[in-house]
Amino acid sequence: MAGFAKETQGTAPAERRAVPPLQPGDRLSRPEFERRYAAMPDGIKAELVEGVVYIMPSPVRKDRHGKPHFVLIGWLAVYQAGTPGVEGADNSTVRLDLDNEPQPDIFLRILPEHGGQSRTSEDDYVEGAPELVAEIAATSASYDLHDKLRAYRRNGVREYIVWRTEDEAIDWFALEEGEFVPIAPDENGMLRSRVFPGLWLDPRALLARDLKRVFDVAGRGLASPDHKAFAERLARAGTSGT
Repeated sequence: MAGFAKETQGTAPAERRAVPPLQPGDRLSRPEFERRYAAMPDGIKAELVEGVVYIMPSPVRKDRHGKPHFVLIGWLAVYQAGTPGVEGADNSTVRLDLDNEPQPDIFLRILPEHGGQSRTSEDDYVEGAPELVAEIAATSASYDLHDKLRAYRRNGVREYIVWRTEDEAIDWFALEEGEFVPIAPDENGMLRSRVFPGLWLDPRALLARDLKRVFDVAGRGLASPDHKAFAERLARAGTSGT
């Protein structure tokens, strides 16, 4: 949950001093946010959500953020490895609109050449909404479940996962008629993606840190008929160029 990845090599010291520093709570447009962020010292991580600047705390706690983040990356990486035409990334800037430039903990998207809704800009940032975004948050009070959720919803993120580490809860939302609606577990307690067929999660195993079970379930999803059909659709889209 940070922001614009800076390119400071060509910014002279005098020029940097002339640019106001980012401050938490600043209300800025995305272009102004990027201008100020590029002039900030290395190591500062920030994002713009609904026109408001958030500067991320450092250091990051291991059990509250680092380990859950690592596990979600692994789970989504397994899906990417078995699904040509999709791409995941960690802590990468996303230009959603003129008031929002978040840096999701993780996202998974369909590549544009396979029919996805986002693209990569010439300066190597994602523009438009990835199909799925995942964030690590402490509790339901986090802005991940308020302002950021609204920004993702309005810009067309199709599924949104929030792991609330202090609440010991997983929220998985799907976009339906412009609103985020919680995905209900199936009869076996599994959560299944609607956008990425075969992306399955056992939330109880995840919360119990039972990684063997988490990855066993992920493998079963990849072996499902729904995933096979989805992979074939992605392949056809890539061949046709649509």
